[in-house]
Amino acid sequence: MEKVLVLNYVGNDSFSRPVYENDGKLYVDVEPLSDCEPNICTKMYNHFNGEPDTSIQYMKQYEGVKIEFNPKRIVWR
Repeated sequence: MEKVLVLNYVGNDSFSRPVYENDGKLYVDVEPLSDCEPNICTKMYNHFNGEPDTSIQYMKQYEGVKIEFNPKRIVWR
């Protein structure tokens, strides 16, 4: 069974990066460009305007997880 992480868009942080939420945890796409793969990081201290922390690609708990954006992935261009 494929694991899915649904990221719900909640707004843009002070650097205009899209912030998403799942189960109370905040995530940020640090490369929100339509021609780039998403680079999803946790937010430092789970603060909306906190710095990006760890990229989920390096976290074992997210290994093999498919990302879905709700309602869609927000990109700059």
